[in-house]
Amino acid sequence: MNINKTMQDAFNAQISQELYSSNLYLQMAFWFRKEGWKGFATWMAKQSDEEKRHAMDMADFVLNRGGEVKLTAIEAVPTEWGSPKEVFEATMAHEQLISSLIDKLAEVADEQKDRAAANFCDKYVDEQVEEERSVRDILNLFRHRDGHTVANIDDILGTRPE
Repeated sequence: MNINKTMQDAFNAQISQELYSSNLYLQMAFWFRKEGWKGFATWMAKQSDEEKRHAMDMADFVLNRGGEVKLTAIEAVPTEWGSPKEVFEATMAHEQLISSLIDKLAEVADEQKDRAAANFCDKYVDEQVEEERSVRDILNLFRHRDGHTVANIDDILGTRPE
């Protein structure tokens, strides 16, 4: 069953959002490196790679359904933050935005009565729960530890598995 144009366009929009996310997290990794936070930089670089994999997975889904992937211009990302905690607060806000966009993508699949797309979207609905939990856990580390232990959080994040 080929993907219809409405569903294809919705996926193309989400692919662009995933690529924006990848760029955002890569920029955050660069900022952390510039500021001397190697662990935070490692975590963000892996997050960037994950978002790019999401874009590729969605593109593969569209192509496997006979659709066409059309990349559009990706908006420039912010380049400066005030502190590591501020970066993760921005990350949480961004993940919450992506969660809402994934929900809208799933709603399009439901409206189009596209079971394959709805099934595909379900894994990303679940993925976003995990993404938000992961960032919330990091923000909790900032909240529950004194400011002088930010270096300890940096060390913890440097051990993030793939």
